[in-house]
Amino acid sequence: MHFLPEELDDYVVRHSANEPEHLKRLTKETYQKILQPRMLSGPYQGRVLSMISKLLRPISILEIGTFTGYSALCLAEGLKKNGLLHTIDIKEEMVDFQRKHFDSSPYGEVIIQHLGMAIDIIPTINTTFDLVFIDADKSNYINYFNLIIDKMNPEGVILTDNVLWSGKVTKPLKDKDIDTAVLLDYNKMIHEDPRVETVILPIRDGLTISRVFKR
Repeated sequence: MHFLPEELDDYVVRHSANEPEHLKRLTKETYQKILQPRMLSGPYQGRVLSMISKLLRPISILEIGTFTGYSALCLAEGLKKNGLLHTIDIKEEMVDFQRKHFDSSPYGEVIIQHLGMAIDIIPTINTTFDLVFIDADKSNYINYFNLIIDKMNPEGVILTDNVLWSGKVTKPLKDKDIDTAVLLDYNKMIHEDPRVETVILPIRDGLTISRVFKR
């Protein structure tokens, strides 16, 4: 979804950093072989994720929702030496596809895949995080936040994707639309939570940056 006029959006993309070749290959194969390829972060949002990670220089990253691995590779670009990125996804059929592209990039050795329900896996990862990216089932966004907030390092950052949900967050809520209902509650919750400072960026489908206060 574009929140700018298309010609301005195209201008922004053309004048932002270029997509690395390994990500172009991943994008091409995703569109050739995977259902719902539009779930990819894409070159512009990917460069935003990369830039945020490079500015933070995290040593530990958690990604909730891997899909084909595009955003994981973008986030890995900012890792400090000896840093690690943990990424969780529920789809077993995607594991080999992800690993193929991780290993053909410069970041294969620093990306750890986890297969299963994130709600079950997050408590088993015995580390704290400098950067978290939430981009999985919207109905669990609040649950994910509650699981990770106490595992965040001081001044850590939580990124949340799809928080504008194709503009549905501004429309009358339809019956049985659980995802939109949860996103409305999630956006309100992190806006009001005293443990984080939050800003929503109108990038693609909405990207929230939440900075965790020192404790």
